[in-house]
Amino acid sequence: MCTISREVFNSLRDVYANNMEVFQISAVTLKVSDMKKSLLFYSKIPGLSLRYRSANIESFSSFEIENGDFKSYLNLELSVKEKVLFTSNFGRIIFHTNNVDKLYLKLKNDKELSEIIVFENEPMNATWGERFFHVKDPDGYELSFATPI
Repeated sequence: MCTISREVFNSLRDVYANNMEVFQISAVTLKVSDMKKSLLFYSKIPGLSLRYRSANIESFSSFEIENGDFKSYLNLELSVKEKVLFTSNFGRIIFHTNNVDKLYLKLKNDKELSEIIVFENEPMNATWGERFFHVKDPDGYELSFATPI
């Protein structure tokens, strides 16, 4: 059996305690009212890869975003509460993309998507150093797609 002194234990504890910072968002889960429409929309965004669908495809799906060693997930979970969603106070998810103008045109020219999402603006330059556009997904969640300029 290996034992360490109280002094070494306390020193190690302090080192680990000071290194407990958050370094990435692992996942965001959105409650959706229509999984079919949500899957249609999110599956057409370049860079989002469908990684999981529950056996009951209506209940849960997960998209992966990978950039080198960094992976994060956008999860869709079917809302079981009579389609009552509280999207108005949700906020916004911001996705960075290599070319915001090309992405805008791809989404805008997709006839299926234009029936289920709302474009809030065309790509524009912001004072904080990004070019961006906003859309509302099929459930009204606000998404921003941006490219640093």
